[in-house]
Amino acid sequence: MGGITGSVLLFLLSLISLTDGEFAFTIVASDPEGDPMTFVLSGPEAGYFRVEANTGNVYVQRALDRESTSCNVFQANPRTITIILEDANDNKPLFDSPSYDKSVPENTTVGTILFKVTAHDADFGVARVVKYSIAEVTPNSGASPFTIGEINGEVKLTGPLNYTGLSTYYQLKIAATDGGGKCHLPAVTHQSFTFSFISVVDVADLDPVFTGTPYIGKVNENSPLAFSVFQVTARDQDLQVNDRMIYSIESSTPDGLFQIAGDTGIISVKSEIDREVTGDIATLTVKATEANPNIHGVQASVTTNVQINIIDENDNTPKFYKCDDIADKLGCVAQTHFTGEILEHSLGSVPINMMVNDSDKMPQTQLSLGGTHKDVFSVEPQLAMSESIVQILVKEPQKLDFEKIQQMFVEVIAVDGKDDTKKATATVTITIKDINDNSPQFPQDTYMLNVTEHSPDETVIATITADDPDTMDEGNITYRLLPESILTYFDVEPKTGRVYVKNGELLDREARSLFSVTLQARDTSGKPGSTVLEITVTDINDQAPVMNRDSYLEFVKEGSNFELKIEMADDPSTVNSKILFSIEPSKYSNNFTIDPNTGVLRNKGELDREALDPKMNGRIELNVTATDKGTPPLSTTVPVIINIEDVNDNKPHFENSSYTFSVKEGEKGAHVGSVYAEDLDQTIDFNRISFSIIDGSFGSFIIRSFPDERGFRGDITVDPDIELDYESARKQYKLRVLATDLEQEEAEVMVDVSVLDVNDERPEFKPSDPVTVKENTTITEVVGSFEGMDKDGNHSLVYKLESMKCRCNGSLTPCSNFILDPTGKVRLNPEKKLDYEQCDQVIIEAQVEDEFTEKGENNSATTGILVINIEDINDNAPEFIYSDAVFVVVSESASKGTSVAGVTATDRDSAINRQIEFKVTTVQFVNTDNVTSDMRTPFEAVTTQQKDIYVGIIQTTEPLNLELKGKYLVTVTATDSGRLSTSTKLDIFSIDESYKITLEFTRSEADVIKDKDEITRASEITIVMAYFVYPNGTALTDSQVTIMLSEPEYHPTLAQLGLKNIGPPPVVEVQTDPVKFVLMGMVGGLLIVLAVLTTSLLCTRRNYGRKLKAAKAMNSAAMVTSDNQKSGPVVPGTNKYTMEGANPVLNLNYDTAMVLGLDGESSDVDKVSLNSLDYSDYMSNENETKSTMHMIEEEEEDNGPPEYIEPLGAALAQQGKKKTTGNADMSLSNPAFDTTDL
Repeated sequence: MGGITGSVLLFLLSLISLTDGEFAFTIVASDPEGDPMTFVLSGPEAGYFRVEANTGNVYVQRALDRESTSCNVFQANPRTITIILEDANDNKPLFDSPSYDKSVPENTTVGTILFKVTAHDADFGVARVVKYSIAEVTPNSGASPFTIGEINGEVKLTGPLNYTGLSTYYQLKIAATDGGGKCHLPAVTHQSFTFSFISVVDVADLDPVFTGTPYIGKVNENSPLAFSVFQVTARDQDLQVNDRMIYSIESSTPDGLFQIAGDTGIISVKSEIDREVTGDIATLTVKATEANPNIHGVQASVTTNVQINIIDENDNTPKFYKCDDIADKLGCVAQTHFTGEILEHSLGSVPINMMVNDSDKMPQTQLSLGGTHKDVFSVEPQLAMSESIVQILVKEPQKLDFEKIQQMFVEVIAVDGKDDTKKATATVTITIKDINDNSPQFPQDTYMLNVTEHSPDETVIATITADDPDTMDEGNITYRLLPESILTYFDVEPKTGRVYVKNGELLDREARSLFSVTLQARDTSGKPGSTVLEITVTDINDQAPVMNRDSYLEFVKEGSNFELKIEMADDPSTVNSKILFSIEPSKYSNNFTIDPNTGVLRNKGELDREALDPKMNGRIELNVTATDKGTPPLSTTVPVIINIEDVNDNKPHFENSSYTFSVKEGEKGAHVGSVYAEDLDQTIDFNRISFSIIDGSFGSFIIRSFPDERGFRGDITVDPDIELDYESARKQYKLRVLATDLEQEEAEVMVDVSVLDVNDERPEFKPSDPVTVKENTTITEVVGSFEGMDKDGNHSLVYKLESMKCRCNGSLTPCSNFILDPTGKVRLNPEKKLDYEQCDQVIIEAQVEDEFTEKGENNSATTGILVINIEDINDNAPEFIYSDAVFVVVSESASKGTSVAGVTATDRDSAINRQIEFKVTTVQFVNTDNVTSDMRTPFEAVTTQQKDIYVGIIQTTEPLNLELKGKYLVTVTATDSGRLSTSTKLDIFSIDESYKITLEFTRSEADVIKDKDEITRASEITIVMAYFVYPNGTALTDSQVTIMLSEPEYHPTLAQLGLKNIGPPPVVEVQTDPVKFVLMGMVGGLLIVLAVLTTSLLCTRRNYGRKLKAAKAMNSAAMVTSDNQKSGPVVPGTNKYTMEGANPVLNLNYDTAMVLGLDGESSDVDKVSLNSLDYSDYMSNENETKSTMHMIEEEEEDNGPPEYIEPLGAALAQQGKKKTTGNADMSLSNPAFDTTDL
């Protein structure tokens, strides 16, 4: 054996990518004599590698660690091999401490360095440089209050800490990252983590707070001293400090009632509590002070108010008070005896200025009457709930008769309704005041008097006086004689009643022998009383008939029979003195008759004073004539005055059968109305009327009587102590009013009283339902309205705008799209336009005011809301979405239904109004000579939808004309449901199959080994059929593409991608001589048998190589989406393949939206024409990882996988390296043609 040729070998290897058992390098040696070579490794470090004895292939046997040894030296006899190991980034940084825990006071100054972390990396160079960062902060509440120095590892406080307001702890996840470097080919960066637990330490920096506020307690009055009432509690907000509290009372109203325990906060009774003195509520200001100073050196404190309600006990007896002025309660004094006066026979109340009060809360005082005359009176109220005015009301006015009794006595008894042992009694003395209700009375009805004719003047005939029981008339009666004519003969002294002769010369018996005189007496009020004086004058009978009286004044009660004898003074013994009597005709003469012989005057019918003219005051004047029988007959006429005295034969009578009045609420003592009644009796003794309300008042009204022109008037008023309330349950009163004359004749009438509403209630809104208004509307009518309500009957509501907001893009902004009328009607603002696409809702907030408000607030307590929804109408045409895509169709491959282009569009309207339908409206063709011609439409649009975007897929409706060269101008119209449309024009370039280019790719051995479990079929090479087209529609031939990609600088990358050849499509030759091929196959079979016997090892190696190449093809096939692989025969111009052995399809970046709406047996993918232009993002050149290991072998295999998903995209990416920014982009983005035939 000759010597081995060779030299000392020095390998600088980057073996960082090799692990145990992997191939490292090959030792190449030769023997001059050609003897077989056997390779053996020796040396102290030979154990890291092993060598195949017959091939020289060296494999890694043990892990190589740069940190353990940087150089391996061993011998491959007889040569020495030195291998220097490069460092690999195979170590992580390690922290010096497993954790960094720290306690930090919450008042630590921002910027303080809290601690420092350190970590080390065992690698060398850049890989050992460690940088620090905070990877995570828990809890994460926004910006972190910590930072760390990237180089020095110092953790610094960058934000304030707050134990109570933020967090009581923080956990920092701190990362240490090395400088990075290669490790097993790819560059890697290692990180290690450690944790720091930062505990926030609470400090005394917060004031204490009371818990459970507001504080409201209660205590019974008269509670014992030291009785516990309430407890307050305060705590230190500094939870970890939790200082002790000291409690105190800073102030109280009223003062001195309560005390507090300093350590517990228990409030107790300090002094006697009398609710009637202190009031219902006591207010304390309680202070809690921390026992120790805070960080500022002061004792923090806090105050709060405590309300203690004092509960009343029934410990007081009712008391009576005399109040001269009811409104001035301070002037009231306690009293047990009261006096009052009242006119006899009157109704109403006796003024005694009495008030009853029980100082306890919510008393129930029951009032009743006692005493001698309790039946004559009643007391009101009978139940008093608080301090109340007490009234004594007359119940039986007929018993109030001054002439019978002048004083009455009653007792008012007040009993506590909750404890009948608590009572009080007050005596009331009621003085009855006299009224002039009697007329003077003479002792006799008639006095027979005589006087001598021609008696001297002043001769006293008689003294006659009358009596009157009324006190005011005592000694005050005046007298007069009637008629006036008698005063010529006689008169009377007005004060004494002495009747005397006034002119005696006129007393002539022949002229007049008898005088009938009425003596009338009148009291101070003008009430009359009378008697008759019969004065006889005696003389000779030588004159005409002489009456005994010059006149007759007679009194007769109505309803009685009247009889009066007219007497003559003459002696009737002679014929001349025989007298015949008659009555002269007059107004009332027919009501009487007279006996002509006897002179007896009688009434014919019933005497009724009310039938007479009231102006006559019951007086009837008759002239009675006495005629003697002498010749010639002489006659004398005497007046007879008949006074028909009134008797109480008529009841009071109301003017109306009923009365209706109204009165405003809330007015004490307001006048309600007047009722009128008349008694037809003509004298005041019998026609005087008094009114009273006997039912229906409920204590709210009083009535007073007054004389009127006709009869009497009863004025009804609201009780001065009562306020009527319209809003209460009682709005109508039905009063029974009684009219009574002096003899208790009665009449009733119903009085309806309506309580009128005073505008004192605030208006309110009724709920408003949302309304809908179509956008772009121009209507001027009302679109909606606010509706208010007011409890007051009389109101005038005016609406005012508070705010108007529009919901635009999901947020509310002020607007003025509508106008609010004062009537509450909402109208469209003519200056504004409603646009649903801008704003879809308007919210109007309004206030309602009552213009008629008389008391209180005139506006509503809350505002009203009206929601107006803007309804969308179809007012927007579809809008195409711009796309810079260029569309290409291969005429030979385009069959019916082939997708050639696509458009997208949206519509700003909503719901059904935004639905879009695409349609191809016109098609023109521009040939290569730039001549445009119209043509029938070979395309149609298929509409699909992706969310709110509508997609129109342009498909062929028939095979395309192969003779046409140029581009199609396709006009696509998008029409919505409202027939609004928009059009766009597409350029679809037409190319033929002659521009199809074949690209051959190979795969690396490593890729095959990697994917060997997934390989089911392998091929020697990968064939890609593609087209290259400029954006202007110009297609490239295979030679043009070859020239573009033939630059030397592209070769390494293209080789690494596996691009092997660029050329025209392969031509499959047809076998024409099968016998020849059978013979050749037999010879080949014999040769194969011999080859197997001699070269089994070599065949095995070659077979292994072929498997690797098949794996490369399989790796390309693995890129195909399985959903797009279909079985069946090959269809030219599509991406289908046969089941019987065709290569799989690369169908990259296919938009699945393009196949919507097609049947399951055929899809748009099956119909897409060939297009080799992928997205531009597949065309860019990316950095690739390159191995630094140089293989010592005849046949090099690419160990790196391609960086591009589609090999064609990787190849075309190399072209861009020589482009300038001014060059046109050679790639087209057309998702409908992202397919590649294999």
